[in-house]
Amino acid sequence: MTTTPAPLRELVRRPRRRFGALTSEVHPLPRLQAALAESGRRVPNLWIKRDDRIGLAGGGNKARKLEFLVGEALARGATALVTSGAVQSNHARQTAAAAAVSGLACTLVLQRKLSRDVEYDACGNVFLDELLGARVVTVAADEDMDDAVARAVASLEEQGHRPYVVPVGGSNATGSLGYVECAQEIVTSGLPVDRVVLATGSSGTHAGLLSGFTALGSDVSVLGFSVYRDAEATREAVTTLAAETLAQLGDHRNGPDVDPGTVVVDDLSLGPAYGVPTAEMLDAVRLVARTEGVLLDPVYTGKAMAGLLRWIREGRLSEQENVLFLHTGGVPGLFAYRTAFS
Repeated sequence: MTTTPAPLRELVRRPRRRFGALTSEVHPLPRLQAALAESGRRVPNLWIKRDDRIGLAGGGNKARKLEFLVGEALARGATALVTSGAVQSNHARQTAAAAAVSGLACTLVLQRKLSRDVEYDACGNVFLDELLGARVVTVAADEDMDDAVARAVASLEEQGHRPYVVPVGGSNATGSLGYVECAQEIVTSGLPVDRVVLATGSSGTHAGLLSGFTALGSDVSVLGFSVYRDAEATREAVTTLAAETLAQLGDHRNGPDVDPGTVVVDDLSLGPAYGVPTAEMLDAVRLVARTEGVLLDPVYTGKAMAGLLRWIREGRLSEQENVLFLHTGGVPGLFAYRTAFS
């Protein structure tokens, strides 16, 4: 019989809307590893955790967060979800799916952060948002998103709904609990993981993992490649949210806090801005596709993999290290970036 570790018992007591089995597959990347070793580089043992295969309408990491967020919404009597993000937001797509399967109305406030072509505005996640029945409100790049979300909430209330606002990326202390649980999944997997590598955007996944490893007393480190803002701002966001997430666990008060020194963020693969393709990202996506048959996305995992490949080229990881790359999803967004790969 499996016993929930004391620091994580609070998860069991939390309101939750289950979206199926969330335990994701872990497998090695031998052909990628061999391709990187051909040039004589030191290459760590590479593994991938397939959170792109879990959850809702194309998969992705937001399913873990939305179980707790939607659970909280339903416990509060909500009848509608509202969230926001960029036009090609993977989080928005999964929120729309979570609303559909939970019988809730859904409004997505999507911002045109970048100047794109017709495919970017109509394909990929945007098409799926509408297919899933969400109401999509598109706002200009210079419009205040908080105001736009407030208007969406007011509109739903006028219709008699009780809206629940899901934060950008599902990244608050409630949503991050999903990745506290994922940390436990990794620790108990039997794989001797030394380091987890991931894309860090709104910071909830990174903060949740770090909180989980801290609460469990694990020495697994977390390396985040920022895809949204500079390294300093990202470290601050992860550190703050990790502390808030630990506070949700209750039992952590007799254990350690998150050491700011363990919040490792690299922003050199971000490029000019969030969502803007880089040559290194394009190369990384092609390499993983052609060696392992695994599709990465252009906004998150492609840039994180580009960062990991750079660290390997620079000799910053040892051959003895077991590195687990967390695939957080986002593949539907590939179709909106077709011209970038042409």
